[in-house]
Amino acid sequence: MREDTSGDSEDTGPVGPFSYGPPPAALAVGTPRLDRFGVAELGRAVVVAVVLVAFVTWGVVRWIFRPQQRRLVDAAAHGTVDAFEHLGPTFVKLGQLIASSSGLFPAPLAEACLRMLDDVPTFPAEQARAVIEADLGHPIGEMFRSFDDVPLAAASVAQVHGCVLRDGRHAVVKVQRPGIARRMLVDLRAAYMGAKLLQVFEFFRIANTPAIIRDLYNATMTELNAAVEADRQDRFRRNIGAFGDNRFVAVPEVFWNWCGPRVICMERLYGKPIDRVTPGHDGLDTTLLVRRGVKVWIEAVLVHGPFHGDVHAGNLWLLDDGRVAMLDFGIVGELPERWRSLLRGLFRAALLDGDFASVAGVVRELGVAANLDLDDAEVGRQIAATFAPLLGSDVGELRLSELIYALVSLGRKWNATSPEELVLFGKQLGYFERYATALAPGWVLGRDPFVFRNVFPDEVAIRIAESGVSLPD
Repeated sequence: MREDTSGDSEDTGPVGPFSYGPPPAALAVGTPRLDRFGVAELGRAVVVAVVLVAFVTWGVVRWIFRPQQRRLVDAAAHGTVDAFEHLGPTFVKLGQLIASSSGLFPAPLAEACLRMLDDVPTFPAEQARAVIEADLGHPIGEMFRSFDDVPLAAASVAQVHGCVLRDGRHAVVKVQRPGIARRMLVDLRAAYMGAKLLQVFEFFRIANTPAIIRDLYNATMTELNAAVEADRQDRFRRNIGAFGDNRFVAVPEVFWNWCGPRVICMERLYGKPIDRVTPGHDGLDTTLLVRRGVKVWIEAVLVHGPFHGDVHAGNLWLLDDGRVAMLDFGIVGELPERWRSLLRGLFRAALLDGDFASVAGVVRELGVAANLDLDDAEVGRQIAATFAPLLGSDVGELRLSELIYALVSLGRKWNATSPEELVLFGKQLGYFERYATALAPGWVLGRDPFVFRNVFPDEVAIRIAESGVSLPD
């Protein structure tokens, strides 16, 4: 059982079921069958089909009479997004997946889905209060000094309310939408059946739409378990300080006394999303800001294991005190150790010695290239040709589609199965690419010893001593 580290005083008031952290059973993720298709799923599939056809048709009709500057395909894409919004949280989440993976979907649809990253409707405060009280077992007034009925933010699965604990600490409560688990499961089952039927069309067969729905199902089932998300956030927060540095990067502290199966209570942080930061404003070193955030994230990927899998600007903030903050751990990835070893080898070659041939041994340990008539030098040349231009170039010039292709194609080239987390890894670097373009032009991720100080401590220490250049805090 986890030691109580919430710093609670005697004036905490009543607490919930996870006062010392969640029991092991609470961290088990439910996996009901995705391929089940009953009456509820059939009814929902009919509704989905009717809504999609209606909204897309209406979008096309409007375009015919008022074409404006849009193309027909753009009108159809926006009609699809209108349908997603009407169909509710599951399809909002699907739209967000499409928007954040633009290299994998048709450009008009991905661009139309961008509006779904922000415009998510809230649900009534009385429903949020009812979920909190049911999960934690006590009235709101007994657990909190104050509770804000107007939510601070809303997402497809949950929304966030500000509150003040009985001991005066400012906090936020993330609470799931009522009945969301059952509703999303029915939606996903209906979407999965529809995706399988669409395989008769070449585009959907190439896109492998059933696999997209399965990925969304796996992510959603995990995200619906608030205890898992809170535990990930708690562990990530502790890992930040594992090397005694990174004091300028923050993750909200989880207040376990007020957490439950559908509720997460955490420290409230004040700041703004990183895409609202203005370079040069108030003397802020925005390049260092990006470097600090990437450093912590890279350490999570290559050293600790679990990494933040959704670092869009709403989840990456500049705090009022100058720190960088990572928020919302609903999506977390973790690469198998052998693939982490491969990435460490790639970054070591890009940063330190350019010896990509040394990575060949790691590739063979993955069980790939074993049957190829290639020596390590040739395998290294192929690796260098794929990765060196990406890892050693200006990160602002890095393109998500190119990186994902490079990561996944390496496995395909030697008939290896690449873990799905490689794509998730590439997507997050795509986000950092955008931040670097705006805030850190000219910065080269693959050649910055600061980012890899805790990944390759001995090698970086030698390089710094030889160059005489000091690293920032």
